Amino acid sequence: MESASASAATPLEGGGGGNTLSEIYQNAKKLQLRTRDALERLERLGYSSSGNLESQTPELSASIKRDLTQIQSLCVEMDRLCHSLPSKSHRDLWKRKVEQVTEEAESLKQSLDKYFIRNQKRTMEAKERAELLGRANGESHILRIFDEEAQARQSVRSSARMLEEASLTGEAILSAMSGSRERLKNAQRKALDVLNAVGLSNSVLRLIETRHRVDNWIKYAGMILTLAIVFIIWRWTR
Repeated sequence: MESASASAATPLEGGGGGNTLSEIYQNAKKLQLRTRDALERLERLGYSSSGNLESQTPELSASIKRDLTQIQSLCVEMDRLCHSLPSKSHRDLWKRKVEQVTEEAESLKQSLDKYFIRNQKRTMEAKERAELLGRANGESHILRIFDEEAQARQSVRSSARMLEEASLTGEAILSAMSGSRERLKNAQRKALDVLNAVGLSNSVLRLIETRHRVDNWIKYAGMILTLAIVFIIWRWTR
């Protein structure tokens, strides 16, 4: 193992700008850790309702794509360098490490693709909900208009019914008044017939009316005199 580490740490010809296999491997692992943390953060942003956080999603997803692309490039470079190792055991050991890095990078890429699918699905659902809400609001507005028209028609029918009832009531009152007038005329005729029957003349009727007026004047004068006496007595006793 010491020989394997020494071989991996030794610069190889054509090895990624002078980087050793171990350095490239460490860089790939660091990028994987950073990519995994960024994916977890991206998932949290996907379920966040804050506009400031949602604005960071495109930038973060682009950064994850760049890191995955770089990891894949490092895997290709490490695979090339593995073939330059002199020992077969060393080549097999580093091939397994490169395969692990490649598999982890592929897993991270699949996680990112799944996130994009879920995010697209959430976006479509939000759009459908908005469309349904807009359609529901439109239908509610139409129903409200129909309700207002129905209420207006009901109000007109109620007003017409009230006017009809008032008209019928007025007709009944006029009919009753007409009947009362006829009865009064009949009573007056009967009274005149009775008076004529008993032989009372118009002069006698005038005398009776005059006596009636005189009696009223006497009654009112007595009432006024009585009030005056009561007032005088009241002022006298105070």
